[in-house]
Amino acid sequence: MDKIKNIFITGGSGKIGRNLIPELLKAGYKLRVLEFEPEDPPYDFNQVEVIRGELGTPGVAAEWIKDMDAVIHLANVKERRGLFLKANIQGTFELLDACLHAGKQIKQYIQAGSDARAGIYFNPRPYPIDENFPHSAYPGYYAFSKVLEETICEQYRYQYGLPITVLRFSWVHGEDDILAHATTAEPHFGIPVWSELAVTQEQKLAVAPGHDAAACLCHPGGKPCMRHIVALPDVIHGCMQAIENDAAIGHAFAICAPSPFTYDVLAGLIHQKLDLPIVKFHMENYYDFQHDLSKSRSILGYRPTYDIEKIVDAAIAYRMSGQKRSLCKYPG
Repeated sequence: MDKIKNIFITGGSGKIGRNLIPELLKAGYKLRVLEFEPEDPPYDFNQVEVIRGELGTPGVAAEWIKDMDAVIHLANVKERRGLFLKANIQGTFELLDACLHAGKQIKQYIQAGSDARAGIYFNPRPYPIDENFPHSAYPGYYAFSKVLEETICEQYRYQYGLPITVLRFSWVHGEDDILAHATTAEPHFGIPVWSELAVTQEQKLAVAPGHDAAACLCHPGGKPCMRHIVALPDVIHGCMQAIENDAAIGHAFAICAPSPFTYDVLAGLIHQKLDLPIVKFHMENYYDFQHDLSKSRSILGYRPTYDIEKIVDAAIAYRMSGQKRSLCKYPG
């Protein structure tokens, strides 16, 4: 692969984008960032070229990628029925089509994928999910769009040989997200919503205002549920491993924590470190899942380091630092 110097990025102010941009700058890349919302981006205007625009607008992507060597497409609209088709689906199409008509100018196109495309805990997953697992999204516009985005990427790769890399992120955790998810007090982050599972007096007290507990999600029979997530630093590491990596072209990669966790372990860590009581919640139709990282490790050189204890420790340190939690624009 020829040297990449200039990178066009969408979604620069999102959770991944605002943390990836500083690393790209340190590595010496020149960046042009597309921003949709008028708020000030969380990076230095003097270091990054910021342009305003709306994904999915016909014909404008060619101007966005002018003089660029690579594209990193991170932007995505979540559960917004009126926007996701234009932003997610047409937006991906417009970017890829512009790359196609730019000839050999674009040396790499990196698409932000998601394990949502594999359905994760919504359907039985009796063995680890690898990159060959078929697209089978769970209900919702976000997961649906992730399947369609990847399908468009696959066809542009098959039909035209575009140099595409797909990074399938698991549920990304930064700041104090894991505490917001796995404790019953506000702020709340992700699924399940503990108040919706509260049926016993102990559970109802745990979710009441002014109370807090470490939530242990269990199957109806009492077995703790298992899932796979990923820490934000490991996501950034995965992105940096993919850029200018010839071996990454033409492949999709799982970007996840070193291993899955079970909620009894997570609740136990929170109990130990924050002295919160553990309260069990039961959820029907939840299926344990985990990802196979062998392809990411062997081909991409992906080396995640944040297991569940390190994720919890980082979240506690974030809260103790007094930093303000970033605005969450999506539920999970």
